[in-house]
Amino acid sequence: MYVVSESIYSGFSKMMKLSRISLLGTAKRCVSQNSARVNSTKSQTKSLVQLDQRTLLRLSGDQVSDFLQGLITNDMRHLKEGAASIYSVFLNIKGRVLYDAIIYKTQDEKVFYVECDSSIVNSLSKHLKMYKLRRKVEIHTEDNSMKVWTAYDPDIVSHVDQKEVEKKSNFEGKIFPCGASDSTSSKLVDNIFIYSDPRLYQLGLRILTQSTVTCDEIIKQLEPNVTTQQNASSYREFRYKLGVGEGVQDLPPGTSFPLEINCDYLHGVSFHKGCYIGQELTARTHHTGVVRKRLMPLSFDKVYEKPLMYDDQITNEAGKIVGKIRGQKGIFGLGLIRIADALASKILTVGDCTLKVVKPHWWPQESQSVEVSMKTSKN
Repeated sequence: MYVVSESIYSGFSKMMKLSRISLLGTAKRCVSQNSARVNSTKSQTKSLVQLDQRTLLRLSGDQVSDFLQGLITNDMRHLKEGAASIYSVFLNIKGRVLYDAIIYKTQDEKVFYVECDSSIVNSLSKHLKMYKLRRKVEIHTEDNSMKVWTAYDPDIVSHVDQKEVEKKSNFEGKIFPCGASDSTSSKLVDNIFIYSDPRLYQLGLRILTQSTVTCDEIIKQLEPNVTTQQNASSYREFRYKLGVGEGVQDLPPGTSFPLEINCDYLHGVSFHKGCYIGQELTARTHHTGVVRKRLMPLSFDKVYEKPLMYDDQITNEAGKIVGKIRGQKGIFGLGLIRIADALASKILTVGDCTLKVVKPHWWPQESQSVEVSMKTSKN
């Protein structure tokens, strides 16, 4: 597996020791310019949870990097140039998202782990084998031999410095290049492989272990004030607060385009690499400069007993449909939202539920065309 050098260890906080990795230090590292900074208030407890709904594929062989390069939206060269992991999606030929994934490099340059939703691991394996042809690539599932964990600060969203959020971004709606975030940090100790989440620093750490490794063994490599969560529902609610979709529950195969699920804002799309499956529509949408619908966080006025369903319509005070539900947990949810219409509306409802749409603090400033559209809607 991937053993990092002393220079890569410096990407973590200066406080971390060789035998431990500071989750808080990870959150404090430098990130891309569009991300808001965390202020001096810090939570006292971090959470560790096993992600039962995530599993791993092991890809190995002389041609594995070039093989993946032609199938994913991100650029495998980031891993060669120092990144420890990258976020990406696999598309169908029509440019719609099939599977979201995180790709991890190892000590062996011919071996990579691909994290995906456990319910589609066989489908993804078949997808890869269909394009493998005669390439020297081996594909094996690790669902019984390895586990995927996450360690995160559940209160980090409330610590965002809103003054930083309100400052204008230099991006002006442009798509920043994938790999712009600091995803070089990783650590290997006692068969525990710790990576910083390549999407957002607020998402904390991704941890890969052998199936026999216990949570107590992992906590020994983290901060002492880490508690174990019994299920991933709290992490799902945390993701919804941030506005991050993950897995087939939020991103059913073949229903969304990569820019609609913020794959570009999460450093998961390269617009400078060569061809890959589904590239044409993605590139064309990017070059038009306008993405009218995106995944956005939802906040409900109360917890409703009747769960909302995928694709339930969100309407404004005029009865106009401004979005659709993509997921709900407690008073938080995800929606595929028409940005300008939703932000210009005074009241939003889905069924008998009242809700608010929140613009994620980690987004770059919206493009001028969207801003003009918002002003027109208000008038």
